[in-house]
Amino acid sequence: MAVPKKKVSKSRRDMRRSHHALKVVAAMECPNCGELKRPHHVCGSCGHYDKREVVASAESSAA
Repeated sequence: MAVPKKKVSKSRRDMRRSHHALKVVAAMECPNCGELKRPHHVCGSCGHYDKREVVASAESSAA
């Protein structure tokens, strides 16, 4: 069975784990409704993408 010869220091251990950190998700403001959305994705609240409605939302279909 493999047993470590020396103790791994906190610095070396933390440097190894530094690549496991979660990445920050990019967000931008929807030009139509102002809600936060991911770039190059359809807005979840109003259904707009690239200044036009691509998904009919519940608000627009009720009007």
